[in-house]
Amino acid sequence: MEHTLRIATTKPSLPSRLMAHPLIRIVLGIVLTFGAVPLTMIAASKLVAKPYRVMWPQLLAAALVWFGYRFYVRRIEKRQALELSTPGMARELGAGLLLGAVLVTGTFAILAVLGAYRLDGINPVSAMMLVPLAEMALVGMTEEMMFRGVIFGVAERSLGSLPAIAISSLVFGLGHLPNEGASVLGVSVITAYGVLQAALYMKTRRLWICIGTHMAWNYGLDVVFSSTVSGHAASSGLLRGTLAGDTLLTGGAFGVEGSLVTLLLIGASAAYWLRRAFAQQRTSR
Repeated sequence: MEHTLRIATTKPSLPSRLMAHPLIRIVLGIVLTFGAVPLTMIAASKLVAKPYRVMWPQLLAAALVWFGYRFYVRRIEKRQALELSTPGMARELGAGLLLGAVLVTGTFAILAVLGAYRLDGINPVSAMMLVPLAEMALVGMTEEMMFRGVIFGVAERSLGSLPAIAISSLVFGLGHLPNEGASVLGVSVITAYGVLQAALYMKTRRLWICIGTHMAWNYGLDVVFSSTVSGHAASSGLLRGTLAGDTLLTGGAFGVEGSLVTLLLIGASAAYWLRRAFAQQRTSR
């Protein structure tokens, strides 16, 4: 007598297949990570008078972004958010802050040597210079969790490291295209910066160093050098300086993030960290 063994196979449900799709995961990750930001800002503006909306709405939104990203990782990706664990956070954040400060200072130093930047004076140090830190923390956390944690992470697991670098960095660069004064060179600089951040994430498998670099870069441009940040109007910060000359060097209305000098400096830094990241990948296999 012959016995036929039938093995029952269960086909994954449509919701399960959708949740496993990389594009769906990226969209969910972005929504869960970024969604709290506009909601917090709108609620604060409706419920609290402007003089009392100093720092805390941005810090609250940053905390909600942190919780939203962790929720996405645990519920959608079904893993622990080790890239945001607190052991080693201070050291990694500090390393990122230092790297960002070196990059922005190096940019203006080279521009000064080339005659495109002139330091005119120093403004008095004020406690108000600490206020933008809340916004810098919010921007740094939100963008790094979205572009490196979600987009790069999902793309890398689906396609590999090189396509993930290209996709996350290009989306990051193109996301700044609507900004005032955006140019091909400006988008190229932001894209190169995205490559640098992806390389740092690959090297450490942590987001804290990326967040620190992002914060220091934006804070240095805005509060230290009183310069335009990605097309956003310059404020009166610590240093009073003048950018003048060829827009190929100064970046024009987009700021120094549209400068060839910045592209070369960020590109060289990205190449260095990419080399280290891929070398580490090879040795860990």
